[in-house]
Amino acid sequence: MKKFGLAALVLLGGMLFATANAAGVGYIDYQKVQSAYPLAQQAVKEVDAKGLELQQYMVDKEKQYKALDTPLKKQNFEDATAREFNAKQEAYLRLKADKEELVFNKIREAARQVLVEQKLDAIVDFRVIFVGGVDISDLVIQKLKSGK
Repeated sequence: MKKFGLAALVLLGGMLFATANAAGVGYIDYQKVQSAYPLAQQAVKEVDAKGLELQQYMVDKEKQYKALDTPLKKQNFEDATAREFNAKQEAYLRLKADKEELVFNKIREAARQVLVEQKLDAIVDFRVIFVGGVDISDLVIQKLKSGK
């Protein structure tokens, strides 16, 4: 199955190479752009802080649990903690998804602007290009940093 996927990727890359020679195809290293984008860096910090907050919550609850003396108190505490944890975990996952979507949309919009400015026909992920194409990663980074 891996050989089929690799063959398909090489074939697609070959087709894109042929297209790249006929029309302008750019490619982007999304991870490079994301790691150089201040908004993405801030989003990662916010998500990480929320994750650490969730971990600390569990550590604190574990300490409180150990201090309980009866099985009934422990069971009630477990039930309440499970509900609270699920709510906090959902909020964390929602925050993470929202931040990822925000960053993706900003990068995509900057890439669209570069596409128009460079008169490209398409922009693909750099892993799809085997040979040829134009790397626009730095142009997108500049666009994002300039805020245009």
